[in-house]
Amino acid sequence: MTGRLLAVCVSGSDLLPLPDRRPNRSGIDKRPVAGRVAVGELGLDGDVQVNRKYHGGEGQAVYAYAQEDADWWAAELDRELPPGRFGENLRTTGLDLTGAVLGERWRVGTALLEVTACRIPCANFERFWGVPQLVRRFTAHGATGAYLRVLETGDVGAGDRVEVVHRPDHGVTTGRLFRATTTQRYRITEIAPALHHLPVKDQPKIAERIARVAARTGAPA
Repeated sequence: MTGRLLAVCVSGSDLLPLPDRRPNRSGIDKRPVAGRVAVGELGLDGDVQVNRKYHGGEGQAVYAYAQEDADWWAAELDRELPPGRFGENLRTTGLDLTGAVLGERWRVGTALLEVTACRIPCANFERFWGVPQLVRRFTAHGATGAYLRVLETGDVGAGDRVEVVHRPDHGVTTGRLFRATTTQRYRITEIAPALHHLPVKDQPKIAERIARVAARTGAPA
């Protein structure tokens, strides 16, 4: 499977202000950049992740969102949604990110990336767009994009191929993870085969949820 990068986006130093919030800034407002962008172990050169409790780190170093899903939202809201508007670093085309399997690996430019998780929408996302009930609507639709860890550093640029070079056979997708951690939490035991692919910071709490539901229902953990 092969897709393509339409844009590479970073937040830079001009962060979105969040009056009366802590932190009082957000790196969600990302903009496309020209040329090659270095990919380090914890993200793209020039990108800023303010609240490291929920964003960033080894398992959320890079965030990708598909143009196909952006087109759905653009039609739904009757507005333009250019690259970066979802807070994404990579705007892709040609790949089903909701169907991306946790642990699948992408060769993009000279970097090697691994799918780790879905994106859980937050209040800052709703404030950024100024759309009432956006978190609820985003959750209902379920096209979350994909978080990625960096396995090999390198550089990326608009127009690069996104080649899926490895795909595990456990079948646990970002879409399944999203449902199991939001609207269908009884399904959390389905995530067990892919637990080791999640961001390291999230593995203990997801393992605990799996064990708790398995003990209650008798499902395999």
